[in-house]
Amino acid sequence: MNIVTRFSPSPTGYLHIGSVRTALYSWLFARSKNGKFILRIEDTDIVRSNKQYYKQHIIDSMTWLGINWDYGPYYQTNRLDRYYSVIDYMLKNNIAYKCFCTEDRLKVLRQSQLINKIKPKYDGHCRNIKYTGNNSNNYVIRFRNPDNGHVVFNDLIRGEISFSNNEIDDLIILRTNNIPTYNFCSVIDDYDMGVTHVIRGEEHISNTPRQINILKSLGINLPNYAHLSILLDNNGKKLSKRDKSNNVMYYHNNGILKEALLNYIIKLGWSYGNKEIFSLNEVISLFNLNKISKSPIKFDVNKLLWYNKYYMNNLSIDYIVNDFINYAKLLNLNFDKNIKIKDLLKLTISRCNTMKEIIDKYKYLYSNKINLNLSYLNYLNIKDKLIFISVFKDFLLTLKNSNDWSVYKIQNILNQVSLNKENKKIFYQLLRFAITNSHCSPPLSQIIYVAGKFNIINRIKNIIELIKK
Repeated sequence: MNIVTRFSPSPTGYLHIGSVRTALYSWLFARSKNGKFILRIEDTDIVRSNKQYYKQHIIDSMTWLGINWDYGPYYQTNRLDRYYSVIDYMLKNNIAYKCFCTEDRLKVLRQSQLINKIKPKYDGHCRNIKYTGNNSNNYVIRFRNPDNGHVVFNDLIRGEISFSNNEIDDLIILRTNNIPTYNFCSVIDDYDMGVTHVIRGEEHISNTPRQINILKSLGINLPNYAHLSILLDNNGKKLSKRDKSNNVMYYHNNGILKEALLNYIIKLGWSYGNKEIFSLNEVISLFNLNKISKSPIKFDVNKLLWYNKYYMNNLSIDYIVNDFINYAKLLNLNFDKNIKIKDLLKLTISRCNTMKEIIDKYKYLYSNKINLNLSYLNYLNIKDKLIFISVFKDFLLTLKNSNDWSVYKIQNILNQVSLNKENKKIFYQLLRFAITNSHCSPPLSQIIYVAGKFNIINRIKNIIELIKK
């Protein structure tokens, strides 16, 4: 069998972490079987669909993560003629029918069923009404679901699942606005595109018997189904699609490496012994649907940060530098060419969990604004201030004349500053503030080296002017 899987998000919101897991598992299964992977945008919900979501978020998110597709992206709104053709066939062969029930009638029906503790479903009122020119033009088209028997299918994760047909109502397949519905379009797309395995979230289990009945009515062979467990937040609630913190690009924008996000998502329901760290190539060779858990899985941001810190410290420094530069560009930040980014990252990645932490912690390397804490100067008399100006000028001149810009040389220059112990401490504090706007930083010699000679000279000039003022 030539394996074909698909990922078919609706462009009604941000690409959700749960959706990414569905895409990733579908992609991994296809790749593990040397099959094909399709991207399909299910955009027939005209009211809620928004082009910015599938252009800016769905496609861009998958591209960033490296989940590539063999065919697509296909858009259901480009396939309407195909759906109309199948619906015409179904009407002619009594597989579907026109329903003229008003909203008021359906509302009364539902209320009556609820009062009588009957499961709400359409009662088939229009099943046998013959269409004439006198009928209202305001109608939907419904699939004629079988009245009796059961729909039984073998879920590749959950085993055998059965539904009674008398619990399934006659599904609307064409709305009054002449747009087909999700369950119908999905079935026709899967058939036309040769999808052999439908891997999706467990919220679609209730859709599966409806889709199977449509397929059977058209004489189409069924695909295999596998339904993934839901993802929960730290409070045990289902991850919300409306919560931006569950949007995959939220993590990209907050400095999470794609390798970390992919590795963590892979582990949200799939495992291979006690192994925690996987490359995609490793997972492709090991991936099996039988290893996927049926139980709900909690999404833990702290665990994601653990993965991110691991990859920041274990990927090649050149790769991290490139990723860091691209992340800075994403934030519209441009580091001066004199700043030694590779050395900065070597100095900081063990102290930070994300790229964003590095950006936030080392703002002074791309901002010239100095917020000097003048309280240090309040304890100095005019004579001492003049001494500090003189020392800073000597320090500046020594740095300018040094041809050796190394941490070792810079530390030697710092050690040679001619001040008593107390004033030397104040000098270091002033110098640290001049460079970092902070009381705390890595060793001064390392920060001076990373910032680059040109930047340090300018900042020392600034500190001299501030002391004079």
